Amino acid sequence: MIVPNRKSRSGMAEINVTPFVDVMLVLLIIFMVTAPLMQEGINVDLPKVSAKSMENTEETFILTISKKEEIYINSTKIPIDNLAEKLSAIIKTRKNKEVYVKADSGARYGFVMKVLGEVRLAGIVDVGLITLPPEKARK
Repeated sequence: MIVPNRKSRSGMAEINVTPFVDVMLVLLIIFMVTAPLMQEGINVDLPKVSAKSMENTEETFILTISKKEEIYINSTKIPIDNLAEKLSAIIKTRKNKEVYVKADSGARYGFVMKVLGEVRLAGIVDVGLITLPPEKARK
């Protein structure tokens, strides 16, 4: 029995990275579009004023008060009973010891003052209030 000559075949040893690059580019675009939406924070209706806006520093600590009298540090809801103790613990670790309060214009004045009292109890004396800048207030 005669066996015909068989040419030896070798497999292809290269990896095709084109599909991998395509998937990575799509994921990059998705993250670029959704990242700014995730940084928005709590939505409140800010009071409108005619004063010029301040320059924003890199390390701003924002305390948000909603219309429903809920207090947020970033996106974390904090009860007013624990606010002073939480703020003092957070402020100890920060170089910048100022706090900015972003209160909804529909929040009761008395509640906002109560929150500011808790901020003072935490040992924070540099407090700023966030409002809409004049260019946005006119719209």
